[in-house]
Amino acid sequence: MARVIDYEYPLNERIRILLRLEDLFQKYAYFHNGETALDHHIALLALFEILEVASRADLKVDLCQELERQRQTLLTFRDDPEISERALASTLDEIERASAGLLAMTGKIGQSLRENEWLMSIRSRAAIPGGASRFDLPAYHFWLNRDPPARRYDLDVWGLPMMPIQTGFNIVLRLLRASGRPETVLARNGIFQMTMPGRSAQMARISVLRQEEAVPEISANKYALSVRFMLPETLVRPRLAERDLSFDLTFCSL
Repeated sequence: MARVIDYEYPLNERIRILLRLEDLFQKYAYFHNGETALDHHIALLALFEILEVASRADLKVDLCQELERQRQTLLTFRDDPEISERALASTLDEIERASAGLLAMTGKIGQSLRENEWLMSIRSRAAIPGGASRFDLPAYHFWLNRDPPARRYDLDVWGLPMMPIQTGFNIVLRLLRASGRPETVLARNGIFQMTMPGRSAQMARISVLRQEEAVPEISANKYALSVRFMLPETLVRPRLAERDLSFDLTFCSL
């Protein structure tokens, strides 16, 4: 079976932040489950990045408002015979629990981490290339030499206050991705352009067969979308893939 590579391009700042958080939480979870000191070092760095990206003051409010809007929309499908009542009830329950978790968060996102002077000293040193070396942070070096379950327990404690954010944006992004329908289009000589009158899309998804050996460079606003397919070269300046190339284009909106 031909492998497809999906590329996602956010069309507003809110979705851009959610996609960045999704990527960081995935890295955190992956390295959190590792066994080595390096795994848990990278997991902690990912947690620091999550803290930085999630520091937007209105992120929690945005997620709560979006979840409530989706709840109200889903409620209108309760009497639709084509909609599974069990699936609908499960999604509504998931949204309500996610909203309750967000509303239970007090203070600024990640405030408990910011109040941990030891963690913040590691964060400031880690921002310097090579700054988290064992001679710079001997106490951190000691922590990295603890048993893996002990390190993982600490990571759980530090990451727990951020989990309602992850639960909330996972629902929003899942509903966003499910909202679109792919359409096969053609990039002539490697270039595809279209105007977007009347569209209110929040994200564009481009699916390309891996065998095409081409990378889409995407630019878009509320008026137009432009895609240029480039050859995936790393040692020379990228060049346009000057050939006709078909791909699936999906506009997603909530």
